[in-house]
Amino acid sequence: MILCNRWFCIESGSPDNHSVILIHGFPSQAYSYRKVLPVLSKKYHAIAFDWLGFGFSDKPQPKYGFDYTLDEYVSSFGSLINELVTDKVSLVVQGYFSPVVVKYASSHQEKLKDLILLNPPLTAKHANLPSALSIFSNFLLGEIFSQDPLRASDKALTSCGPYQMKEDDAMVYRRPYLTSGSSGFALNAISRSMKKELKKYVEEMRTILMDKDWKVQTTICWGERDRWLSYDGVEDFCKRSNHKLLKLPMAGHHVQEDCGEELGQVINGVLSRRVRI
Repeated sequence: MILCNRWFCIESGSPDNHSVILIHGFPSQAYSYRKVLPVLSKKYHAIAFDWLGFGFSDKPQPKYGFDYTLDEYVSSFGSLINELVTDKVSLVVQGYFSPVVVKYASSHQEKLKDLILLNPPLTAKHANLPSALSIFSNFLLGEIFSQDPLRASDKALTSCGPYQMKEDDAMVYRRPYLTSGSSGFALNAISRSMKKELKKYVEEMRTILMDKDWKVQTTICWGERDRWLSYDGVEDFCKRSNHKLLKLPMAGHHVQEDCGEELGQVINGVLSRRVRI
């Protein structure tokens, strides 16, 4: 499949080094990894991108080639990976897009060296969007609120943990919503898809990660101050699936925003196998 939409990507470090792709959650942007990229780029080829519909990537109009279903995100992500890297790659994915990436990975394990999940929705209780996000799927209010830059960016990013947004950073997140209504339409569409499909995807992710045929080295990093996803059941899942669990006491749902430099060091440790649980 050839990419037919433009993706915004940022890279740092030598392309000759092992590639690490940093994947933002819902809602966010590649910009959220701004403090992680410099740390990783010393040893790795670090890449971050904006999902279609977010940040500075294309925002196709629903029903005109891209409807923002989770299956479409899996397919488009596969096409992007094929364009970005040819060798094995390590993936770091945060939040509600974790099930999308895990589904892709389940069919492409040979491409992955490591998978690091940051506050992924792991339990049945995690399969329901928090009100700060589900409001965008509302038939009437969703269309209004998704066009509000403050509600679509500032409130959504600061309601899930201790993150205190600086004005310069806030303007980066607001800009897509200030410059085009397509950002709001995309947010509305992906919110509806998430609300409809997330439960099935979370169940599939749990099954994949617990399957005996899952061979990818997997680490789960958990920001303990997450206001959206409860820690209940996370430790039990990691024990039963035999995946590493690393806890970050001062981070919330958007781990990379709350402790970017620390997260960069954690990822370095995981990839070099220095981390001990």
